[in-house]
Amino acid sequence: MANEIIRHKLALLPDKPGCYLMKNADGAIIYVGKAKVLKNRVRSYFTGSHNVKTQKMVGEIADFEYIVTKNNMEALILECNLIKQHMPRYNVLLKDDKTFPYIKITNERHPRLEVTRRVVKDKAKYFGPYPNGYAAQQTKKLLDRLYPLRKCRTIPDKVCLYYHIGQCVAPCEFEVSPDEYERMIAEISRFLNGGAGAIKEELTARMMEAAEALEFEKAKELRDQIHQIDLLMDKQAITTADVTDRDVFGYAVDKGWMCVQILYMRQGKMIERHATSFPFYGEEAEDFLTFVSQYYSENPALPREILLPELGEGGEDAAEGLQQWLGTKVLTPRRGAKKSMVAMAVENARQALEEKFRLIERDEQRTVQASANLGELLGIGPIRRIEAFDNSNIQGTSPVSAMVVFVDGKPSKKEYRKYKLRTVQGPDDYESMREVIRRRYERVLKEGLELPDLIVVDGGRGQISAAIDVLENELGLFVPVCGLVKDAKHRTAQLMTGDPPEPVPLARDSQEFYLLQRIQDEVHRFAVTFHRQTRGKSMTMSRLDAIPGIGEKRRKLLLKHFGSIARMREASIDEYREIGIGDKLAKQILLALREEEAKSDGGAEMPAQVAEGAAPYGASAGGRAES
Repeated sequence: MANEIIRHKLALLPDKPGCYLMKNADGAIIYVGKAKVLKNRVRSYFTGSHNVKTQKMVGEIADFEYIVTKNNMEALILECNLIKQHMPRYNVLLKDDKTFPYIKITNERHPRLEVTRRVVKDKAKYFGPYPNGYAAQQTKKLLDRLYPLRKCRTIPDKVCLYYHIGQCVAPCEFEVSPDEYERMIAEISRFLNGGAGAIKEELTARMMEAAEALEFEKAKELRDQIHQIDLLMDKQAITTADVTDRDVFGYAVDKGWMCVQILYMRQGKMIERHATSFPFYGEEAEDFLTFVSQYYSENPALPREILLPELGEGGEDAAEGLQQWLGTKVLTPRRGAKKSMVAMAVENARQALEEKFRLIERDEQRTVQASANLGELLGIGPIRRIEAFDNSNIQGTSPVSAMVVFVDGKPSKKEYRKYKLRTVQGPDDYESMREVIRRRYERVLKEGLELPDLIVVDGGRGQISAAIDVLENELGLFVPVCGLVKDAKHRTAQLMTGDPPEPVPLARDSQEFYLLQRIQDEVHRFAVTFHRQTRGKSMTMSRLDAIPGIGEKRRKLLLKHFGSIARMREASIDEYREIGIGDKLAKQILLALREEEAKSDGGAEMPAQVAEGAAPYGASAGGRAES
């Protein structure tokens, strides 16, 4: 049905510019794009071949909408606003979320300088962006020495240290004329807009005058200020003949990814660069322009000039449209120094993208090689599939186990499994390991699933022996088992294997040890996460089940409406009436929950030593429960 709807809509697309919004089966907007000719652009998604990433997006499209605009510039602006409004899944990486620091001169009776990452319409003056906080703070530090604007957020009752060292005009105690502030703000603005050279010449003249007047302390202070300007301005060797602030863009694409490089030229010097990589799903030139428009919608303090690479047919119109919208000069240089700057940005983008893929390939090779080396070390041949187990409980309560699977050294999250232990009473780690190994590999045998090349258990000799006993004596399976022993700080310390288990020498700085460490951290995280969920649910159920008149149906109703025990405890009688619970039962619930809270000694909180660790692979607490 969805394909039929799309086919009919494609036939009705107009030959006009505009924006299109792709939707999935749930009606959610998953991609926003723009086009000079909507008919051609939208149809292209459903015809011909695409890379894997675009195919994945197209496979989710169940419907689309479009909005016609007067021209391409309007389409660009509309696309920018729609992406910000809907944050579509396949657009989100086009919008750079990095915020840059700016230097701000506040719009107050007694203005001051500050470094901020938020640019708002408050009539203040903003200068930047700077590549990092350090660069902005160093510039502000120099300006604080040159121009004594107030430093305090709230004006104090008396002068402070800044006045005594000559870095504040002390409006708290002395009257400062608006003309004096205007002069300082004008000089600061001139400095930040590229006039550092002129400021330096003035300071040099004042230093010579002070020296001739035998005011050597003043001359030394001026000399130090000149030196600070030199240090600040001479950190980059790449310079231009002018002192125009400009941002230089370049981009490269490969394997469905785009890398955008921005070179920041400030006061004629390249002070920093910034790279952003993201998957793209449309035409490369259009998606690049979308990135630029999104970037400046979040960074409204614009440079004097923006340089873009050549964008092919229609590139000049796009640059002109961007210039009209942003209100600053946007150029696509054809020759000379500016073209060389753009070429540098493009080459850096290409190199960054190549490096990204080389690192991925290198990581894959190292991980696969670590698995192979581990097999040789244990004397079991090549290792491809590893299954790892860990148990989790608190003094035997709500015992659970978890299993994670690594294939070629990488987690296979869809194969993760979790177990609620049935036969174990109390904190018995050995019996917990026996049960989970038995349940896992009984299922493997029953369903003909793939056996692992290595089983990893969390623990030492006892856990290894328990696992081997179940595998060999009960199930007739002969799969190598190793154990990972932790040190006093709960870190992977030693590898053990064999029957009886013995330590295996393994360098702590080896790729093989690092692989085992990642496996142990991952299975521990997964087990603890599952235990916390199970324990939380069982505590909630036991509290409510103990109240007369609360059965399974009402318990589910209460949890759905209130969301937590704490919320139920704080609710009023009227709130219980809303879900059909009478006053008498509502009072019983509140009394029981509040009495339990009064008796509680804080034992419901999870001890710090079992708090959930960081998830190295970003895995969710999901994973299928096995019977």
